[in-house]
Formats: sequence, structure tokens, C-alpha cells
Amino acid sequence: MPEMSEKKQTPSQTVGPFFSYGWTPQQYGYDHSDLVPGNLVKDGIQGEVITIQGIIYNGEGEEMKHAVVESWQADHAGKYTELVAKDKFSGFGRIGTGRGDDASYRIRTIKPGQVDEQQAPHITLTIFSRGLMHHAYTRLYFSDEVEANAKDPLLQSLPDDRRYTLIAQRMEGEDEVTYRFDIHMQGDGETVFLEF
Repeated sequence: MPEMSEKKQTPSQTVGPFFSYGWTPQQYGYDHSDLVPGNLVKDGIQGEVITIQGIIYNGEGEEMKHAVVESWQADHAGKYTELVAKDKFSGFGRIGTGRGDDASYRIRTIKPGQVDEQQAPHITLTIFSRGLMHHAYTRLYFSDEVEANAKDPLLQSLPDDRRYTLIAQRMEGEDEVTYRFDIHMQGDGETVFLEF
């Protein structure tokens, strides 16, 4: 019997083009519900309701219309809850980009609290798209949390000229508190991505 060769890791594959059918079907007009919504706000939820919106850009500066953004965050008190807790804030959302001519994503959620004495309020984002062999992780911090951001170890570990790529800017004049967070996959102003 021949000797078995050393096992190797299966190569990565790009997500899609079929992820929309299972992940974000309502965005593309399918008649079944999204497994995880982009709107995390439920009746009676505690905390400040906010909307995060932005566009994902590729290395050529073009809008990426077929990407998925997943968000994971603490609640208003800085606590993470179990995903199965139906009567509580789950902290996990998923939304696609590219509804017709609109390439933006929008996540309606609550503003997270400070997780501990060092970490500023933040949301962890995971980006998936066609052509992206490995999903990318980043963090979103808030422009109006200046004091907390100045103490955050991750933000402070970055060069000054890169830190801004993780700061969502509060937009004035909106009906609901809204933060703008564009994601640049490559090129000028490339967003800082994290390895886990």
C-alpha cells in the first residue's frame, strides 16, 4: 500500500457570486428572508440608535456593488451577548452592497458602549466579496469618542497617517444619528485591516 502523503490545507476560494442567495436574499429580490438582518434595532432596545453607512471601494477607486459586510459589536453597556438570545441585542448583523445603482451599505444598530477601560467603543467588520480570496477584518471607531479613542491600544498602535481610516465620521443634519464609514480595499487611503 502506498504511503499517504502529507495533508495540505484546501485552497481558499472567492465568495460568490451565489452568496447573495443565502446571505442577503431580500437585497436581490428573492422571496425568502435574510438569515441575519442589517437592522439590529428591536422594540424596547436600550441605547442610542445609529446608522452606519458607507461604500466599499476596490483598488481602482471603483464602488464594489457585490460585497457583504458583517458587523459584530457590544451592546450599549459594552457587553457582548449570545447570538441565540432572541429577546436581547445580538450584536451581529449582515448587509450587502449593490441595490440597483446604489453601492452603499447601511447598518442600523445601537452605538456600542466601551468594552473595558482601554478599548474605545467600536464595531468589528468583516468584508466578503467576489474576487477576495480571504475575507478582511477591520474596526470602526467613532469620531465623537475623541477621549476614548486617544486611549485605545489598537488605534494608538497605528501611525498617525493611517489611524483615520478606522474612524467613522458623524454626519450632521440627518434624521437619525448617522456615521459615514467608507472602506478602501487597496490604494490611496487603504483601510487598516486586521489579522486574527
